[in-house]
Amino acid sequence: MEAAVSSDVDNEFELAVYIILFNSSSSFHSDHQSILFHMSKPDMMNNNCHGWAARDESGVLSPYTFTRREVGNEDVSIKITHCGICFADILFTKNSLGNSRYPLVPGHEIVGIVKEVGSIVHQFKVGDRVGVGSYVNSCRECDSCKQNLEIYCSKGSVYTSNGVDFDGTITNGGYSSFIVVHEGYCFRIPDEYPLALAAPLLCPGITVYSPMLRHKMNQPGKSLGVIGVGGVGHLAVKFGKAFGLNVTVFSTSISKKEEALSLLGADKFVLSSDEQQMKEMTDSLDFIIDTASGNHPIDPYMSLLKTGGVLALVGSPGDEIKLSPASLLRGMKTISGSLAGGVKETREMLDFCAAHKIYPNIEIVPIQYANEAWERLAKGDVRYRFVIDVENSLK
Repeated sequence: MEAAVSSDVDNEFELAVYIILFNSSSSFHSDHQSILFHMSKPDMMNNNCHGWAARDESGVLSPYTFTRREVGNEDVSIKITHCGICFADILFTKNSLGNSRYPLVPGHEIVGIVKEVGSIVHQFKVGDRVGVGSYVNSCRECDSCKQNLEIYCSKGSVYTSNGVDFDGTITNGGYSSFIVVHEGYCFRIPDEYPLALAAPLLCPGITVYSPMLRHKMNQPGKSLGVIGVGGVGHLAVKFGKAFGLNVTVFSTSISKKEEALSLLGADKFVLSSDEQQMKEMTDSLDFIIDTASGNHPIDPYMSLLKTGGVLALVGSPGDEIKLSPASLLRGMKTISGSLAGGVKETREMLDFCAAHKIYPNIEIVPIQYANEAWERLAKGDVRYRFVIDVENSLK
C-alpha cells in the first residue's frame, strides 16, 4: 500500500485528545491507587516481552526488553501482529505532555491473536483475532462507564501506553510482541477483516464513528461536510459514504481534490480558501465533521449548516475557538466535541466496517522503520496511516 505526501495531518487532533485524557485521569490515579477495578490481582512481572522504546525526551526508539504481568483471571494475553502509528506516540515519547515515564513503549492501535485467557474469561478464546485501543481500563462505576462511555470515565481511563494501571504499574503499548489486557477492553476483529487494516480503526476510526452515530449522521440522503483529509478525515469520508450521505470535503489544498473525489469517493470538493466556493455552500449541509489541525476559523463553516445543523469537533483548531454567538443562534445550530468512543460502540464500529467493507488507506512498515515513519508523519508524508508489521519484523 503506497504512501504519498499529505498536508492535512491530524497531529493537533491527537495532541488535543491526549491532553484531555491526561487531565481527566490525573485525579483518579492520585486518589484511587488502591482500587483493583474488580480484577483479581495477578502474580506480577515475569513474562518477558520484546519491544521498541524511547529512553528520553529525544523520542528516539530502540529495541527494549521488559516484562508484562501474568495473565489474571479476567485477562487476555494477545500476540501482537500489527500496531498503528499515531501522532500521540510521538507526543508521549518526546514528553510533550510533561508526564512521560521512561523507558516508554508507545502504541495504542493494537491488533493480534489471543494466545492465553484467564480462568473466568468468557468473551474470548485462544486463537481469536482481537484489538486494543487507546485505553485498557476504567473505574466501571461512574455514570460514563455505566453508559458504555469508558473513554470519558470521570475517574480517568487508563492509557494503553504511558498510563498507570490498576496495580500501580506503568502501561507499555503496542510497539511490542504481546500485551496483557482485561477482557472488557478488547475488541473482536471480524474474521473477514484484514488485521493490518483494523489497527487504525481503533483510534481515528472510532473517533469519527462515535460522534457521527451520536448526532445521527447516519441518515441516508443527508449531507455531510468533512474538514481536513488526513488520517482521521479520510475515514470520516468513508463512513459518510457508507451511511448513504452526500459528502463534501473541505481543504486548504487544491492538491487534495483528486484524491478526495476519486480515491475516497467524496461527492464534492471545496477549496476552503476560496470565498466564492464557500459562499455557494451556504445553508447546504446537515452535518460537519471538523478533523483539521491548526488554527482555522469556525464561523465560516457554521454558515454552511442548515437550520438545526451540527458541527462535531474532533480536531484541534489551535488553543482556542473563536465563534460568534450569532453562528449558533441563527438557525438553532450546534457545535459539539468528541474524543474516541466507548467499548460497546467500538465493537459495533468494527462490525460495521467489516459489513460495509470500509478500509483505511495505510502503508505497512517494519518496526525498524518506526523512527523514519515518525519523521514522515510529522511532515504529513503519509496517505493516510502507518501500520507496523510487528509480527514479521520484531524479532
